[in-house]
Order: sequence, then C-alpha cells, then structure tokens
Amino acid sequence: MKSATTLYEKVGGEEAISKVVDYFYGLVLADDTVNHFFKNTDMEKQHKHQTKFISFALGGPNQYTGLSMAKAHTGMNLQEKHFNAIAKHLHDALAHFGVSESDIDQVLTHVSSLKDDILHK
Repeated sequence: MKSATTLYEKVGGEEAISKVVDYFYGLVLADDTVNHFFKNTDMEKQHKHQTKFISFALGGPNQYTGLSMAKAHTGMNLQEKHFNAIAKHLHDALAHFGVSESDIDQVLTHVSSLKDDILHK
C-alpha cells in the first residue's frame, strides 16, 4: 500500500505552489476589495513568503521564517469581507491548477483556522 501523500506532494511541491501563488496574486491585485493592502508591498518578497507559507500549510517543509500571522497583519484592520475575498482567490487559484475541491477544502480549513490571528488587528 502506498503511503499517504501530503497535499504539498499532491499539487506538485514548491514549484507548482509558486505558480499557484503567481496566479493568486494576479487575482488579488485585480480585486479592488483587497488590492490596496498591497500597494506598498515588495511583491517579489511577498511571493516568496506566500509560497513558503502555502507550502507549509499543505504539509511541505516549514521554511517559513516570516512574521507571525498576527504580527504580519497588525495595523491593517482586515475585516471578514477582506478575508473572504482572499480565501476565494486562493480557492480559484488552486482550482485553476486542477486541485480537487476536497483538497481545496482542506487548505481553506487550515487558512480559516488562522482567521482570529488575521482579522481586526
């Protein structure tokens, strides 16, 4: 019997996740609900952080060395509508690359577990 693979392995590892993150930020930056949060962001650095974060969230190696979720979002006063917009874009980016709905649900469940550290900071 084959050992269980992580979502990280299932989607193709860090290289595939990097492509998902590219597509994800394309959606985010086109969305007036949330794009203003990134107007002064070094997107190359953000892309690297997000790729490592999503890789870890999917069961890959923990190479994420950025700020905690709460610290990273302090002063942004993110609301439920912002969180939901980002979650939708993550869903759509994963779906675009053929990730199954059940696997996407696992990712979004993990992301949702961080909501309290992200909102109203």
